Amino acid sequence: MTRAAVVAAPQLRDLVAALFVAQGVAPGDAATVAHCLVEADLRGVASHGVGRVPVYLKRLRSGLVAARPVIVVEDVTPVAARIDGGNGLGFLVARRATAEAVSRARTYGIGIALARRSNHFGMAASYLRQAVEAGCAAFVFTNASPAMPIWGGKAPFLGTSPFAFGAPGGEGTPHLLLDMATSVVARGKIRRAMVAGEPIPLGWALDRDGEPTTDATAAYEGLILPLGGPKGSGLSLMMEVLAGVLAGSAFGGKVGNQYLDDDRPQDVGHMVIALRPDLAITAEDYRRRMAALVARAKACPTAEAGGEILMPGEPEARLETQRLRDGVPISAEDAAGLCAEARRAGVALPAALADVA
Repeated sequence: MTRAAVVAAPQLRDLVAALFVAQGVAPGDAATVAHCLVEADLRGVASHGVGRVPVYLKRLRSGLVAARPVIVVEDVTPVAARIDGGNGLGFLVARRATAEAVSRARTYGIGIALARRSNHFGMAASYLRQAVEAGCAAFVFTNASPAMPIWGGKAPFLGTSPFAFGAPGGEGTPHLLLDMATSVVARGKIRRAMVAGEPIPLGWALDRDGEPTTDATAAYEGLILPLGGPKGSGLSLMMEVLAGVLAGSAFGGKVGNQYLDDDRPQDVGHMVIALRPDLAITAEDYRRRMAALVARAKACPTAEAGGEILMPGEPEARLETQRLRDGVPISAEDAAGLCAEARRAGVALPAALADVA
């Protein structure tokens, strides 16, 4: 029986990249996918990390995702690009969309990229980091397969699409990265609880009959609740407009589920908006003002004695630093999935995984 393991991040990236190369993905693209997936685990977002490798590889094997997509970029206006993702892995399409938006923002102050014919793109913070490390603030939007009811409804219609915003840090302050699901919890966390046979907290989801449940399987087959009731529902509906209707991708409950829809592509859509932070003020003023904002926020009285106020993305950054030093914890279920894929592909396992297989 496979046990949990702790794997050094470089070894884990190499393993994941090798698995995608074995399935026909170009080496450079495979490295990009591996970087995004391991980055999620480093930052504590295991629901979007290497545990998803088996489903991505399964869809590649079945031809439901193109291993070597032809990604086509069209200039709509000087600041806007339309992207056909060629049914490629969402990581590749979203990275390209972010690069196109950032390139335009650097020249014109703002850049927008709308992508269609894509797939699940993992953790939205990956693309926020891409943008802020290039010096831009950014919004990253995507739509997703139906898992949440429209407010007032009782059937899955909306995806648990993330609302994601990032801004470069100020003088001596980290980048601000907000990446949050529009549901009470990311659907991936419920799926992980289901696989592990663990209960979920009351208030996360309803079963098929519309009753509150702590059973992860009943929740996964039922309805995930929107964050803040009609507010989360409204935000997710906004994703359907921006990343679905406007992008030219599937929308309104028609995005494919990568785990359940084995007969069709997902046709996920993305929108990336990048902004240069020196449009109304100088770059120096921006850095100074951001530093002041963070300092003022952190100086606020804490709700608990001895508490600390952290900025969006700061807890994940701290965890990433620790895991880069100490290794990435891999659950028994995720380790089993990686080991099975390595055996199938004839790829060597790092010692930390070979020892627990």
